[in-house]
Amino acid sequence: QLQLVESGGGLVHTGGSLTLSCEVSGRTFSNYAIGWFSQATGKERDCVAAINRFGGITYYTDSVKGRFTISRDNAKNTVFLQMNTLKPEDAAVYYCAAVLGSESPSTGPPVFPSLYDYWGQGTQVTVSS
Repeated sequence: QLQLVESGGGLVHTGGSLTLSCEVSGRTFSNYAIGWFSQATGKERDCVAAINRFGGITYYTDSVKGRFTISRDNAKNTVFLQMNTLKPEDAAVYYCAAVLGSESPSTGPPVFPSLYDYWGQGTQVTVSS
């Protein structure tokens, strides 16, 4: 069983920055693709960013391109989401999720929540205007 624990959420002003962390334990971390998902109140859970198991291919939803950066440190079993120039519409609960990744370094990570097998409990991001 894989365990994921998010941290780093909080309250920030518009234009501010936060770095979310997702620490993974229980299995070989480097075998897993990791995604970050956001879910605002009353809305569906959507993929914000994802990274394949090798770290070489990433995905970003259009609304965060140029502002968010996903990265992974396989030595620390951790995935990070650097969030810059935050906007009120970024406010949500952010979840990290994991799924066994493709053995091909050229395959990108999944982006649909239904394709992920393991989930963290989430961390709240609030952006004040």
